[in-house]
Amino acid sequence: MATNKKTFSTSPASMNPWLGIAAIVILFDQLSKITITKMFRLGDELVVTKFFNLVLAYNRGAAFSFLSNESGWQRYFFTAIGIAAALFIVYLLRKHAGQRLFCWALALILGGAVGNVIDRMVYGHVIDFLDFHWPGLGHFPAFNIADSAICVGVGLFILDELRRVNK
Repeated sequence: MATNKKTFSTSPASMNPWLGIAAIVILFDQLSKITITKMFRLGDELVVTKFFNLVLAYNRGAAFSFLSNESGWQRYFFTAIGIAAALFIVYLLRKHAGQRLFCWALALILGGAVGNVIDRMVYGHVIDFLDFHWPGLGHFPAFNIADSAICVGVGLFILDELRRVNK
């Protein structure tokens, strides 16, 4: 008696490594935020160097606290944008899994977006704690590992596009 076994063929380029990278970003982001919230109270600051502090800050808005003073609707708006972006990125990873630099960029952006969406869903705000400043110029807005991953991902995305244009 013959049986029809369904086998799942693995495509030459799997998106699993990229999802793994995103998961690592999410893990480090969430662990760092848990650690900071256990060690600090809102507004507490630890001077590390002349140009870097650890501080617990809440961002109810988006980048650079955009819309943070609104009535609360922005939580749901930015959560929806983050979820939509994550779904689109997963689609792109699936479609372009063999393009290494492009997928590195997408994986970092995905991990960062999901890390911040988790904050918005659980706490109603994003937890920020990295505070860079330069004497005489002031403080850059506090940020977190998710934000850093997004910025590095965007930089890699731009680099990938510049390389593609030059070919």
